[in-house]
Amino acid sequence: MQLIVNGERGDYPEGLTIQGLLTRLGIAQRPVAVEVNKKVVPKAEHTSRELTENDTLEIVTFVGGG
Repeated sequence: MQLIVNGERGDYPEGLTIQGLLTRLGIAQRPVAVEVNKKVVPKAEHTSRELTENDTLEIVTFVGGG
């Protein structure tokens, strides 16, 4: 299925959850905020929220520093 992740279109397997996508991207263990189709998805829903064809995601990772 086609997804747009941070402005880039790509092919991903059907039935992929947000958590599955984060794992594929190598950022599953990092603190992130995820928006799907302009709606923020709470972290508690990342394992159950399945993505569908042409979903548009924005994923923001947090970076500490000082």
